[in-house]
Amino acid sequence: MLMIRLARVGARKQPYYRVVVIEKDRARNGRSVEVVGTYNPRTSPASVNLKVERIEYWKGKGAQLSDRVGKLLKSNPSAAGQPPAPKAGPDGDTDAAAA
Repeated sequence: MLMIRLARVGARKQPYYRVVVIEKDRARNGRSVEVVGTYNPRTSPASVNLKVERIEYWKGKGAQLSDRVGKLLKSNPSAAGQPPAPKAGPDGDTDAAAA
């Protein structure tokens, strides 16, 4: 069974992750089938780059998302193919309501 999960590639105390398609039984950093994105939790806010079309392709082939990758996909609206939520202005109104 294929999984889409994180593989750590950063140095000690400097985590950086690749989002990879990999066989479920393989080691965390084992040989992957394809790299479909990156995740850097050290930036503020954390940077997430995902190839959504490739993730959808592999999901169609039966690959399962790990919990963390599922959360990253949901929390990153631009990567999930959804429009970003309207931001609240300084007076509490949303940009969409002010326009």
